[in-house]
Amino acid sequence: MGREILQGLLADKHIAAVHTLGRRELPLAHPKLTQHLVDFSALPALPKVHEVYLALGTTLKAAGSQAAFRALDLEANMAVARAARSQGATKLGVVSALGADSHSTVFYNRVKGELEEGLAQLGFSTLVFARPSLLAGNRQSLGQPARVGEKLALAASRLWAPLIPRNYRAIEAAAVAHALLQTVQGSHGDRLLSSGEMQRMSLLPR
Repeated sequence: MGREILQGLLADKHIAAVHTLGRRELPLAHPKLTQHLVDFSALPALPKVHEVYLALGTTLKAAGSQAAFRALDLEANMAVARAARSQGATKLGVVSALGADSHSTVFYNRVKGELEEGLAQLGFSTLVFARPSLLAGNRQSLGQPARVGEKLALAASRLWAPLIPRNYRAIEAAAVAHALLQTVQGSHGDRLLSSGEMQRMSLLPR
């Protein structure tokens, strides 16, 4: 997901510079791009920025424990948002998840909900949460591990798509990135993008 957002930012002629934070260098070079290799638990001072996008996340299996999952999906994202806000960022776009709810009995959804609530307290003038359903596409191309269960769910989603409400159908990462970028850059205040709304936005002329 982060790579789709990055490609959109690099292609935007109105954006002069793009900075990324990561633990590994991306195999990508661009005149507008500066990559920063960081430890998310001890971030350095960030450059001055206007808008920031959070797509940092993992799975419980990949993280190895609930504590490790929270350290990345919640604490690292919060650290980046605070650092960006202190450097002048006024707009924030976040890839959250369908079902995000701080009171959920599902651990994954609960952490996503806690993240949304925490970010809402930081004072961004524009705050957009994208809540996609199951992401379609090649996990390896997205820089993420393959998930056998998701392959089966995607196959079922495609087969039964006409019978599934739009908000619960699988959605392409590119559609999520497009909707998030468009909404952050073109709106003011807080917005929540459902998966169905993002699918509809992807069908509009660009």
